[in-house]
Amino acid sequence: MPAVSRAAKAIVYLHGFISSPASRKATLLGDYVRNCVGGIDYVVPALHHRPAVALEEAARACAPYAARDLTLVGSSLGGYYATVIAERLGCRAVVLNPAVHPHRHFGRYLGPQTNLYTGEAFELTVEHVAELMAMDVDAITRPERYWLIVETGDEVLDYREAVAFYAGACQTVVRGGDHALSSFTEHVPDIVAWAAGEGEAAA
Repeated sequence: MPAVSRAAKAIVYLHGFISSPASRKATLLGDYVRNCVGGIDYVVPALHHRPAVALEEAARACAPYAARDLTLVGSSLGGYYATVIAERLGCRAVVLNPAVHPHRHFGRYLGPQTNLYTGEAFELTVEHVAELMAMDVDAITRPERYWLIVETGDEVLDYREAVAFYAGACQTVVRGGDHALSSFTEHVPDIVAWAAGEGEAAA
């Protein structure tokens, strides 16, 4: 069993599909944690394109921390993984333009894919979709553990699906924007403060 971290709190960032720890949001959040706050570990695992492997990698990154000290921040498909893990561990999760029931939509993307940051090429197959379906969460059990941040201009996902799925959770719905979450920078201080237990999520 991994040793429990001595840090008071931890944020584990889970990037989206064909993304990486070098993504804009992962970098912005990490820079803020390192430069502006203390007592928070910041971890960004590189997630495999196979959902089952990615979930194992994400869970391994969370293992050193007690659920009460852990906040997941997940973007797009990473928001889906964050929800799956938060339901299993009982930790907090901030989900950014998250994928909801992604197995219902991934069929349209079957075929060759290339990671935007690493250049890795792979084939998205029906096995990927089956793995997503196998881990799917029917409904969140404790909405107070979640903070949803979406932009209505998301060109990839329908933000209304996320608003409905995370009903009862704190929700920040920003008019306009895009799937990359253009407004992310302004949310970073509040996300970190929430992870540190210094207040409620900003509605």
